[in-house]
Amino acid sequence: MRKRARIIYNPTSGREQVKKALPDILKVYEDFGYDTSAFCTTTDPLSARKEALRCANEQFDLVVAAGGDGTINEVINGIAGAQTRPKIAIIPAGTTNDYARALHVPRGNMVDAAKVIEKDQTVFMDIGKVSTAKEERYFMNIGAAGFLSEVSYEVPANMKSLFGSLAYFVKGAELLPRIGKVPVRVEYDDGVYEGQASMVFVALTNSVGGFEDIAPDKTLGDGKFTLIIVKATNLVEIMRLITLLMNDGKHVNSSKIVYTKTSKVVTETLGDKKLMINIDGEYGGDAPATFINYRQHMEMVGDLDAMKLDIDTRDPSMEEKETDFIKKVSELEEQNE
Repeated sequence: MRKRARIIYNPTSGREQVKKALPDILKVYEDFGYDTSAFCTTTDPLSARKEALRCANEQFDLVVAAGGDGTINEVINGIAGAQTRPKIAIIPAGTTNDYARALHVPRGNMVDAAKVIEKDQTVFMDIGKVSTAKEERYFMNIGAAGFLSEVSYEVPANMKSLFGSLAYFVKGAELLPRIGKVPVRVEYDDGVYEGQASMVFVALTNSVGGFEDIAPDKTLGDGKFTLIIVKATNLVEIMRLITLLMNDGKHVNSSKIVYTKTSKVVTETLGDKKLMINIDGEYGGDAPATFINYRQHMEMVGDLDAMKLDIDTRDPSMEEKETDFIKKVSELEEQNE
């Protein structure tokens, strides 16, 4: 029996380029051995997420998320909580495409992005889960709080579409004079930070906002977030850190940075000032927030030959353990019926 693939695509991403390239994209997966169909997302809330969950429940072998990081995030949220999870491939058609950068999926040509499947390579990626008073949701790349998270909210959609990453840099430069400090408490595996901060990053890959050296020593699938607390609170200090970041990631050695690896993060404000949480580029509620790392939770199609990052190989017994766990849960459910 041929394997089944479902392409979930956002028709407005990439100035509608996904829709135009769809016949060629479908052919790539068909030629590789998948019976392939497509789903066009709608204006209904969580359209991509609901379709991804349906695909997981119907045991599709592969789900392809075609769109920006927001579409990919929805697809991952639809699949991450399912008992059986299909492989995920991505076709980047957004603005910064951070997750595509991490997986080394081509960003300039959607058909070339689809052709990564032909390498027949996958990596088991960690997935994060954030809990706030508002909701619980999964994320694949970045949880952030503080000044820089405002950039994503304030860049108009049409500006993102036309100017891509440049739009974020322009808006970021505009916001720099408004840098503010917030008294925070951040708990992590090896300690607690209490003090002023302008930004808190909880990263799963090395790529954030188009910068690929945010976490220069990141190992994919190691079960650890890269936690970065930016203690710098004025324009001069922030500009100095940006310069170090662009100089091969040397910001990690700055005294204005807390840089560590952790499997859990709990962040809260110590005053009355609100601290917004940004999840993969979208508003995700306000602090307090708890971030949990789910190690090697999703199997992602990527170009492992081209990846610069270290990859923590999957425990050979992991799949057997997961299958056994699912079986035991099913048995308990039957007993309780």
